[in-house]
Amino acid sequence: MDMVMKLASQRAVVIFSTSSCCLCHAVKRLFLELGVNPAVYELDEDPRGREMERALTRHLGRSPPVPAVFIGGKFIGFTDRIMSLHLGGELVQLLRDAGAIWLHKSLK
Repeated sequence: MDMVMKLASQRAVVIFSTSSCCLCHAVKRLFLELGVNPAVYELDEDPRGREMERALTRHLGRSPPVPAVFIGGKFIGFTDRIMSLHLGGELVQLLRDAGAIWLHKSLK
């Protein structure tokens, strides 16, 4: 899990994903539409993917453990939590606080 946490803390937004997961695609698309450039680790394409997947499964208690979203180095949640934050208007503030996006005052 040390490697996963190190990767998760290197960028404002980090998503652990698999390339064939439709929920992963939806979450990645949401962040891109919000103007975020997340670091995305496709577990099925990364040479360390199996190791990262096992660590995430043990730590997060879910299999498969994707999409796992980290903002500001902290685990925020999976698709349901991300969409809930977005629909509740809280996701943009989390992203701003983490330095993932900057909005002009007139765009608040």
